[in-house]
Amino acid sequence: MEKIKKIGVFTSGGDSPGMNAAVRAVVRSGIQSGLEVFGIRRGYMGMIEGDIIPLSSQSVSGIIQRGGTIIYTARCKEFHEYQGRKKAYDQLLKFGIQAVIAIGGDGTFTGASIMSKEFDIPFIGIPGTIDNDIFGTDYTIGYDTALNTVVEAVDKIRDTASSHGRIFFVEVMGREAGFLAIRSGIACGAEAIMIPEKGGQFEKLRKLMAKRVEKRKSSIIIVAEGEEEGGATALAKRIQAEFPDLSIRTTILGHIQRGGNPSAFDRVTASRMGAAAIDALIDNQKSIMIGIVNNEIVHVPLNKSVKTHKSVNMELLKLAEVIR
Repeated sequence: MEKIKKIGVFTSGGDSPGMNAAVRAVVRSGIQSGLEVFGIRRGYMGMIEGDIIPLSSQSVSGIIQRGGTIIYTARCKEFHEYQGRKKAYDQLLKFGIQAVIAIGGDGTFTGASIMSKEFDIPFIGIPGTIDNDIFGTDYTIGYDTALNTVVEAVDKIRDTASSHGRIFFVEVMGREAGFLAIRSGIACGAEAIMIPEKGGQFEKLRKLMAKRVEKRKSSIIIVAEGEEEGGATALAKRIQAEFPDLSIRTTILGHIQRGGNPSAFDRVTASRMGAAAIDALIDNQKSIMIGIVNNEIVHVPLNKSVKTHKSVNMELLKLAEVIR
């Protein structure tokens, strides 16, 4: 493999707190290793359009504590087609970029894996998503921050729920994965947790609500947005129809879960992964994702991280039922 001198880094898909810390680590570790580092703005869209800028150590100063991503992110339908990927590759050649570090989730890694095979260019993935649903790593960048954001919000909701004896259905992100819902539900003492991975939960919830009617007690129900009933709003409507005497409210936390200053854990995790991505490139690795398992850096084939399903720990759901 030709010695790599110039690399690109981009963020893609949904933003997550800690992406900036990862970019910072990539840039500074890369420069320390004698590489020129370029920021590809707006993900694959920026790659296709040549929206590429040089990044210096100074240009990433003061960003480790910032949420979002300074090089922006976007979704790009054009990249789904070969011609779009060919345009992206031509732009990389134009700037002399020989390898790319991709920070994002499942969709980001799918695109990186395909392009790496088509054009024989090294891609290294860094998992950045609040859903924590990427196979091959215990934690993804942004998950810890989002988790704490949810807990802080639900703690405040709990105060008004208790004051009024109300039932609050709180929807958290997770169209296909309940990682955020399970851990936040346990952390804030939710009376029930509804996730996409486990069906047939409504009957248990119905029995719980029947007891709430008798005792007039408040409750917090954490609902992942991909839950089988259709999310918190649909679930709350169904429960309200069956128990009209209950005082029910719905809160959808939405995109506040993606924003905010990254936690110390996410800053350190992102920094470790960013530096490890540079080490992997120098070691002539390609088409791998950087993960952390049992607090140790691991390398996972990109196609395996995409194709293999990461399962939630159902023991945590049982724990939540025992201690609610």
